[in-house]
Amino acid sequence: MDASNIKVELFDGDLPVEQITNAWYDQFRLSNYGAIITFVGVVRDEDGIDGLSFDIYEPILNSWFDAWQKKANEKNAIVLMAHSRGDVLNHTSSYIAAVCSPKRRVALEMIDEFVEDFKASAPIWKYDIINGSREYAEDRSTAISGAGLLN
Repeated sequence: MDASNIKVELFDGDLPVEQITNAWYDQFRLSNYGAIITFVGVVRDEDGIDGLSFDIYEPILNSWFDAWQKKANEKNAIVLMAHSRGDVLNHTSSYIAAVCSPKRRVALEMIDEFVEDFKASAPIWKYDIINGSREYAEDRSTAISGAGLLN
């Protein structure tokens, strides 16, 4: 499998979970991976929000993802990822990640590391949707290393 062809999949609005996960399964089940582990993130109904909205800086996201793909390849694994742009209402998905690996232990450990690093490092800005307006979710956002506002 040429992992350099695997890219982040971006969708406008909520993710078609079954379509994405089934396509990944169909694409990689014959590649001799003993484990295909997925993580599906679902927008929770909390704090009076109607959903979340996302802005993405794709060049940095793609660079971050490519570095993870290289790390996965060193363990004979691959990583997969889909994320939403724009509005995603409560109880729908904005994020799906997967790791395919010949060995389950590698996939189990890597999916945890990948999801946690995504939350800490991916250049995706999150907004709460409240009464049809987008409000920056600063209290649930993580600053990206080296990022800041210019004065």
